[in-house]
Formats: sequence, C-alpha cells, structure tokens
Amino acid sequence: MSVAKISNRKKFISALLFCLFLLVLSALAAQAFEPMLPQTDSGVENLRGWLMSEKLDGVRARWDGSELWSKHGEKFTPPAEFTRNLPPFALEGELWGGRGTFEQTVSIVSRRQAHAGWLGLQLAIFDVPAAAGGFRQRIEQARAWFIAHPANYAFVIDQIPVRDRAQVEQELQRVEKIGGEGLIVRRPDSLYRGGRSAEILKVKTYLDAEAKVIAHLPGQGRNLGRLGALRVEETNGTRFKIGTGFTDDQRNNPPPLGSLITFKFYGRYPSGLPKFPVFLRVRIDSAL
Repeated sequence: MSVAKISNRKKFISALLFCLFLLVLSALAAQAFEPMLPQTDSGVENLRGWLMSEKLDGVRARWDGSELWSKHGEKFTPPAEFTRNLPPFALEGELWGGRGTFEQTVSIVSRRQAHAGWLGLQLAIFDVPAAAGGFRQRIEQARAWFIAHPANYAFVIDQIPVRDRAQVEQELQRVEKIGGEGLIVRRPDSLYRGGRSAEILKVKTYLDAEAKVIAHLPGQGRNLGRLGALRVEETNGTRFKIGTGFTDDQRNNPPPLGSLITFKFYGRYPSGLPKFPVFLRVRIDSAL
C-alpha cells in the first residue's frame, strides 16, 4: 500500500473517530441535563405578577440546537421538515398534537425512524434553559427568534400575567371546560435550575401521582370475569386500590403488572392514603 493511501486511510479513521466522539458527547450531554420541574400548587401562594399558561398534555422534549431529545435522554427521530427553522440554541417544550391526543402523540414519537406522523404534532415551547436571566427574559428570546424565523411545527406558548387568584381560577375553569389538563404558573424572574422548583406550579382541580401496578383484582356484577380494580404501590410504599376510571377495553386488557400508571385524587387522609383515587392512564411515556 502506498504512503499516500496509508495517509488517507489514517485521516479517514481519525475523522470517523472524531465523529463518534462528538456523538457520544452529544448523547451524554442530553442524558446529563436535569430539567426544571413544577411543584403542585398548594392554593396559598400569592400569584400576583406571575405568568400563567395552559398545561399541555404532551411529551416533554428538549431541542439542543441540532437534535431533539426526551426528558430521559432518548433521541427522537423527527423528519427534517419538523425541525426546520428551529434555533441554534436550546429549547424546552411539549410535543403536542392537541387536547386529548396524548396516547397518539406517544405512539408517533416512539418510533425509531422519521415518518409523516410527526407532521401532525408541534413543539410547544415553554422555556429557553441556557439563556441568561429570568423566565420572562428567556422566553422572549424564543419569541424573537420565531418572529424572524417562522416555523410550521413550533410555537411559543402564550403567557398571561396574573392579577390575582380569582383570575387563575377562572382561567382554570375555562381550560378544563375545553378539555385542557390545567395550568402552569411561573415567577417571571425565576432563574433556570434543574429539579422541582417552587417557582413553577401546576394548578389543577385535582392532584395526580404515579404508582406501580402490583395486582389485578377480579370484578363482580357487570365486571365479572374481568378487571375490578388495580392494587398499586407508590414509591413511598403506600398501597391502595383503584377501581374507577377504566374503559371497558382497559377492564378486559388491564395494565400489566409492574407497569407505571397515573391516577388522580382529591387530597390525602392522615394515613397518607389518597382520597377517591381514579385511574387516568398507563404511563406509556415513562421511558421517553
């Protein structure tokens, strides 16, 4: 083999290794990112001057300036058309197909190859994590970008200034009436910090939590021969039954043992048991 060929081969191998190195760094960076997460509103915080928006029930995603990642560091594979005109800086948002489309959205984004289903979704942007300043300043950076670079599959979620609690309650009722999940309220001057933050609150008429399915309990009456209730366990060890909220199909094909489910409830008893728990859904996005 000639000296020139050996040299070219070394250059090719070096370039290939460098590309692999960049891919590994990108994956590690996405996995190491810790998102800023909301706490549940207690009803006592003075929200005057905060900013509120509808809480969109989608799949959380982070754009790193060139690729789209899930909150757990899995890379999404949207078609190039979906990410066209996204900025060269990081964004956070929800992959959203509209109210009541959560399961369809999960099905679309879970596929490993790019496909046209993505074009029924949008990236609904709610933060610019690496930008300087408080939330209002960060989100304005995203607004300015999309004014200059309109995108077909992305938008910045509207933020409404809060006057008082009464306004928040009115907006919550409006959103729930049209099929929305609830509200998110944020301090306008809050800095971006990973983990649960009291400077972001989710506001709902009910609480929700997650639990693991540990048993299927048989039904009676019209549910004879199929699921009557789930026995579930929360991460703190609290065990209880959930017997309502299921469709006929879910009673015939219950969530598998070991799966993670989301349930809603209305406060807790002194024992820690949730009041009136109702099944909402299987957390089929838990690996995303």
